[in-house]
Amino acid sequence: MSLRACYLRSVAKITHFECSRCQSQFPVNGPRTVCPHCAGSLYVRYDLSALGGLARREEVSRGGSASEPAGMWRYRMVLPEAEPVTLGEGWTPMIRSRRYPNAYLKEEGANPTGSFKARGMAMAVTMARGYGLKKLAAPSAGNAAGALAAYAAAAGLEAHIFMPKDVPFANYLEARLYGANVTLVDGLISDCGRMVAERKEIEGWFDVSTLKEPFRVEGKKTMGYELVEQLGWEYPEAVFYPTGGGVGLIGMWKAFAELEELGWVRAGRKPRMIAVQSAGCAPVVRAFEHGEKASEMWKDAATFAAGLRVPKPYGDYIMLEILRASGGLAVSVPDEEILSSLRDWARNEGIFLCPEGAAATAAYDHLLKAGYLKAEDRVVLFNTGAGLKYTDVTAEAARIPRPNAMG
Repeated sequence: MSLRACYLRSVAKITHFECSRCQSQFPVNGPRTVCPHCAGSLYVRYDLSALGGLARREEVSRGGSASEPAGMWRYRMVLPEAEPVTLGEGWTPMIRSRRYPNAYLKEEGANPTGSFKARGMAMAVTMARGYGLKKLAAPSAGNAAGALAAYAAAAGLEAHIFMPKDVPFANYLEARLYGANVTLVDGLISDCGRMVAERKEIEGWFDVSTLKEPFRVEGKKTMGYELVEQLGWEYPEAVFYPTGGGVGLIGMWKAFAELEELGWVRAGRKPRMIAVQSAGCAPVVRAFEHGEKASEMWKDAATFAAGLRVPKPYGDYIMLEILRASGGLAVSVPDEEILSSLRDWARNEGIFLCPEGAAATAAYDHLLKAGYLKAEDRVVLFNTGAGLKYTDVTAEAARIPRPNAMG
């Protein structure tokens, strides 16, 4: 059986799009961006009634085969109905810490293009191709650029990417090599996003920016399905998520709600969601601590964790709702502690974290010491990308020169 035939065999039907802010509903009759009433991000809603029960869950657990790759598409019955544009994304390792027996590292660096962005872009590009779109555009703080460029190349679509000029070199290089049209910007991702917004109508681009279309969330939600399945279809006590744009955090929370509706996990208290940011750019942390419903623009954002340098996330209001509903927290970590945790996990666990992932491990250490969590609490820490993609910025932060630059 072909992958397409297998994929279409048993899927939930999309019933409508729903605004995350005003709850307005919209028909599924073509590509969508944000809510026309309030500019809220849209959720994809399904009829899950025919997919419930443990038999369906076991069907998922059987996965794919050599000719029918699984990856994140093992959850095809709860994803949009379309022929996948896939490079083998998803089903990343869950690595148990050598020193903290109840801490598990979700290694998203094992994805194509070396980061979690592969999931969201695989789904967004799949749907863009299905809708007949030809030109896609997005701003990126780094890893989303490589992912969009790769999946657009695989789908035969144009990619137009705007990136801060000081992103890790690997992100720029891969986007160029995949054939994307790359513009380097003297500014932050917010400046890049403004440029996409200003030019998209004139250029005929479809904007696949973070939370400006509904399907990147659908790709990212597979992280929630995966971590629950990999833990024996049980929730962990907490999930630590490095939070820039926050699509993964939002997607996982959506996945947990769907899992309970499906009856695939025991209903009860969902994981405490821990949003982790750098102290040099922590708009969600500040808003959470002040009890605000949305964040304010963070001035002079600066951190070597490029993916966390998002001065005002578009979906901040959704993240703040999730953090409070889950009994979770928003935590910021100084860059020196991020670097220290990165070194620590490399030397003692054999894992080269990306800076964003090291922010999560540093936050875990902090919350253990503070007594917020106990050593026996089972937690999942997200390493959102491969550390080797950040060789230049990590070397600079660690003050490790190239050998030929030594005296």
